Formats: sequence, structure tokens, C-alpha cells
Amino acid sequence: MTEETPGFEEKPDVPSGAKPDAAAESAESSEKEAPAAPAGDAAKIAGLTAQLDQVRTALNERTADLQRLQAEYQNYRRRVERDRITVKEIATASLLTELLPMLDDIGRAREHGELVGGFKSVAESLETAAAKMGLQQFGKEGEPFDPTIHEALMHSYAPDVTETTCVAVLQPGYRIGERTIRPARVAVAEPQPGAAAPAGAQDETVANDEESGGPEEG
Repeated sequence: MTEETPGFEEKPDVPSGAKPDAAAESAESSEKEAPAAPAGDAAKIAGLTAQLDQVRTALNERTADLQRLQAEYQNYRRRVERDRITVKEIATASLLTELLPMLDDIGRAREHGELVGGFKSVAESLETAAAKMGLQQFGKEGEPFDPTIHEALMHSYAPDVTETTCVAVLQPGYRIGERTIRPARVAVAEPQPGAAAPAGAQDETVANDEESGGPEEG
């Protein structure tokens, strides 16, 4: 029989070069190396958050300022464009107003058959240029009298009209777009005073006389 040596205990084989309890030592070293979070980190984070909120607030204010400036600039551009158009219309109207006497002469010459030869070509060119600039002639016989665009120079009564009517155009009117630069000068006629009342009004008068028993006797 083999005798056991007192005090000798069997141990598991350990690879050469390996240290006992390596996993335990690694865990202990990791715990030692990981430092605890400093108490001041929370205060730093809170400070950075407050600064971020301030930056966001300032950014929103600057954005609102920029939007307001953009709106003001757009309004300014629209106002300048509107003023430019108004000034152009006024200048055009002023120029064409100076040409109206010549256009009147051309119209009278045409009515009398004197618009011939080179004068006719010049007159037609002038009328074409004025039309391209937006000049429009208005005023016709038989149209209702409108005091906003007509100027009555002559007045009469006529039995064949039911309202105040232009019966003759003494001088045509001119407009540019919706702007009247000269009213049409016309002769007007109104319904004849004391003209026969409409049939309905006569029937009503007869009915009233019958209800009252006719005229009173003296």
C-alpha cells in the first residue's frame, strides 16, 4: 500500500503563467478604478441647462425681430410700388390733358370732312398714341345722364323721355382707366312737366273720387 504523505493536499491543475483568482482580482481593480461621480456635476449640468434656455430665448427673440423686419420691408416695397404707379398715372393724365384740345380739333375736322391728306395721317397717329397710353373717349346720345361723368351745358324738356337723358354730346369726355380727366359735356332733356300720368295712377285717382262721392256741390 502506498502511504500518504501527511499534510499534502491535491490542488487543481493551473495553467502555467496564470495567476490564481484572476477574475476576482479584475473585478476588484475595476471597482477601484471607477471613480465616484463628483457632487459638483449636477450643479454644472443645471447651469448649462439654464444657459441653453437663455440662448433659446434670445434666438426666438431675434427670429421674431427678423420676421417683423421682413414684414415691414414687404409693406415698404408694396407702398413704393403703389406710389410709383400713382405718380405714373398722374403724369400720364397731365400729359393727355394737354392733348385734349388737339383731339377736339381732330374730331371737329373729321365731322366736317376736313381730315384728309397728311393731316389725317398725323391725326390718326396721335389718336393711336393716346389710346396706347390708356386714353378712352366716352359720351353718347341717348344714354342716361350721370352727373359723375357728364356735365350738362344745355337743358330742355321732351315728351319722349322717361328720365334725364343726354340728347346731344357737345364735347366728348375722356378717362384713363377709372380716372375721369374730363367729363362729357352734353345737352340733356327731362320728361315734359304735366305729362299724362301712368294708367295705374289714373285708375287710383278715379277710385278715390268715387269713394268720396264725387266733387262737393255748392
